[in-house]
Amino acid sequence: MTRGFPTLFRKEVMRFWKVAFQTVAAPVLSALLYLVIFSHALASHVEAYPGVGYTQFLVPGLAMMSMLQNAFANASSSLIQSKITGNIVFILLAPLTAGDLFAAYLLAAVVRAVAVGAGVILAAAWMVPLPPPNLLWLAAFAFTGAGILGALGIVAGIWAEKFDQLAAFQNFVIMPFTFLAGVFYSVESLPPFWKAASQLNPFFYVIDGFRYAFFGKADVSPWASLAIASATFCALSWLTLRLLRSGYKLRH
Repeated sequence: MTRGFPTLFRKEVMRFWKVAFQTVAAPVLSALLYLVIFSHALASHVEAYPGVGYTQFLVPGLAMMSMLQNAFANASSSLIQSKITGNIVFILLAPLTAGDLFAAYLLAAVVRAVAVGAGVILAAAWMVPLPPPNLLWLAAFAFTGAGILGALGIVAGIWAEKFDQLAAFQNFVIMPFTFLAGVFYSVESLPPFWKAASQLNPFFYVIDGFRYAFFGKADVSPWASLAIASATFCALSWLTLRLLRSGYKLRH
């Protein structure tokens, strides 16, 4: 790491923190609205796990869904804004390595994701009692999930040349994968085809493992989920570093 890394990291954190009502409070409110609506509509009809109420079941999934979406939004929006306004040149001219750029954008995305996830869990705890989580599993899946979407956000920000391309990536890739990852249901309740399709979705393992940290119950082994999530993170990190080092759509 060069001395420029902490400066870029601080700039990325301050970029979203200065508008925290929009970047942190608003996603927390959206998650709470999902919780209220779905719990009132389905709590008396659905039991995902024995002994776990549906409203309790929803909270970790909604928290992780919010974390994934905001980690992606933080990295991708910063890069696309810099490219469109032209100030990306000041970052590229600075003595920063590809590793510095990757680490600063990724860690800032993780910080925002953790702030949103903590906000959702703390606010939901006023509405529904939650068991004390296993902090090691909680941290492992929180950082891995936010890291995957942070890296994917950097890739999307590099690739996109206009806001509508980035919106298409978010609406046709990130949102469907997130909503079909078992946020609102256990995949064990799905027909065989959709269960198999869900198990091809890496977001499912992040959400399932994060839920395991609260209830000690999951649809698949948490070790298998962590292995798949970690492999996905490593693959996306490798791709992101390759793009940053090549200067693809940044220097050319």
